[in-house]
Amino acid sequence: MLESGQLVMLLNSKGKRYFISAKEGQVMHSNEGVLDLDAVREAGWGHQVCTHKGHPFTVLRPTLYDLIKSVKRRTQIIYPKEIGYIVMKLGIGPGCRIVEAGCGSGGLTTALAWLVGDTGKVYTYERREEFFTLCRENLERIGLAHRVEQFHHDIAQGFHSHGADALFLDVREPCDYIQHIPAAVVPGAPIGFLLPTTNQVQELLKALEHGPFCQVEVLEIFLRHYKPVPERLRPEDRMVAHTGFLVFARTYSELEQQKPEESIA
Repeated sequence: MLESGQLVMLLNSKGKRYFISAKEGQVMHSNEGVLDLDAVREAGWGHQVCTHKGHPFTVLRPTLYDLIKSVKRRTQIIYPKEIGYIVMKLGIGPGCRIVEAGCGSGGLTTALAWLVGDTGKVYTYERREEFFTLCRENLERIGLAHRVEQFHHDIAQGFHSHGADALFLDVREPCDYIQHIPAAVVPGAPIGFLLPTTNQVQELLKALEHGPFCQVEVLEIFLRHYKPVPERLRPEDRMVAHTGFLVFARTYSELEQQKPEESIA
């Protein structure tokens, strides 16, 4: 039996997903009837429960992918295909501390909070109040808000001194904030950026050349789905192609970089 208040994903016969906190003694209203959440909790994962009209819902444990796709949005979120690569490149895992700027609707913030666990922390910055509030609401809805420390703050004024293990910027002109990055992370920390156009990438690369950064990488990721029909397996008619360029780098200590020259002198 599921615990009271546990987040569940309910899937109807047409594949529509409903995310709800299955609290004791409550019900869920839908166009297909009223669903008793106590019956949902008793049924458990992978089982079906019917509404008072007889329509079945399958009880599923939501995956990280499900949660990201369910984010209520007012902005375009970072796609899961990028998020997977981002978290691997930045080394995100339990206990990790990461700085994020430009949280928007909170898609990437959700993934980071999920992965750092209760021993880690996500420090997220957002200048616009409406996105700051939306991100917090999305995190609270899925029970991850306690892993995130939000700052309603313009990073043009710099970051707080977090000593973070990694950093990711999803802002319009990241080259304007490059000088603030070293103070927010530990030396050697991996950092990442998301940019929509090539000219923005070029400007960022120029800025990285003049700072304590190395191992620069630029890439984009494509994902093509296939129709899962054995008799006529072929690609889907439509494809989400370019969704952004990813840029990664590593920080280093400028002081340590100067030591070999000083010893030669």
